[in-house]
Amino acid sequence: MLIIIGALIVLGSTLGGFMIAGGNPVVLLHVSEFVVILGVGIGVVVIASPAHIIKEIVHKTKHAMFGKAADKKEYFDLLKMLYEIFMVGRRNGLIALEEHVTNPKGSSIFAKYPNITGNHERMQFLLNGMKPVIDGKIKPDQLEDLMLTELDAKSAEADHPVHTLQMVADSMPAIGIVAAVLGIINTMSAIAEGPEAVGEKVAAALTGTLLGIFVSYGFIAPLAARIHTMNQGDTQYLRCILSAVAGFAKGLAPLTAVEVARRSLDSTVQPSSDELETTLKSMPAPGK
Repeated sequence: MLIIIGALIVLGSTLGGFMIAGGNPVVLLHVSEFVVILGVGIGVVVIASPAHIIKEIVHKTKHAMFGKAADKKEYFDLLKMLYEIFMVGRRNGLIALEEHVTNPKGSSIFAKYPNITGNHERMQFLLNGMKPVIDGKIKPDQLEDLMLTELDAKSAEADHPVHTLQMVADSMPAIGIVAAVLGIINTMSAIAEGPEAVGEKVAAALTGTLLGIFVSYGFIAPLAARIHTMNQGDTQYLRCILSAVAGFAKGLAPLTAVEVARRSLDSTVQPSSDELETTLKSMPAPGK
């Protein structure tokens, strides 16, 4: 929602300042300029991106507009869930975790946290990290590198739409110049129509330059930055899981492994140490 508010502020400030200076917003409405600039911008995206990235741009834009990053409560629930999982493994042996990891939909632990288990990517990252621990196929010290490799791949993939949008934002001022040049060409062919017609066409050409710069720095570049910030939030969530699972695999006590994960979080979403410890210690033993 904030991104919509920001866009309205950008648009309102620009048009408001123009009107205060005596301008008429109607003179900025030249459909031909919009067709050239926005059409070429969309074409650039199509040329530069495979189909799956175009779909991701649409998905990420919707998420940036209407979605939200994980908040403090969601991280608190994540840490509680991880603690329960680790306690089962500590008390009953790692083999006891197999039923939860191989069948997460039937897990009594995961069923308590639908807001977490509903995210497929996050759950898969957790399950992919826990399976080698249970199977014993790799050494505990190797698990962190394995999960870090997966995290880096996911982070790079998530930023593909950001790079495309940033490329379009960088191109928009030049596309605006193209629209302006086309407008000037059109103007030169209308000199015989008199000063009034020429002035109108020059204004339309200048609107093209304005629109290219305005769309670039007022909308597309900020959108790319917003998507990147939300991607960093998703990466932080996965890194929290990584820290906890890797710590548990290395032999840390459940409470300590969860504390390591807590310390990996930004202060804005990080539960306090005392609050978390008190909550975890007051939780009933898993299975009871």
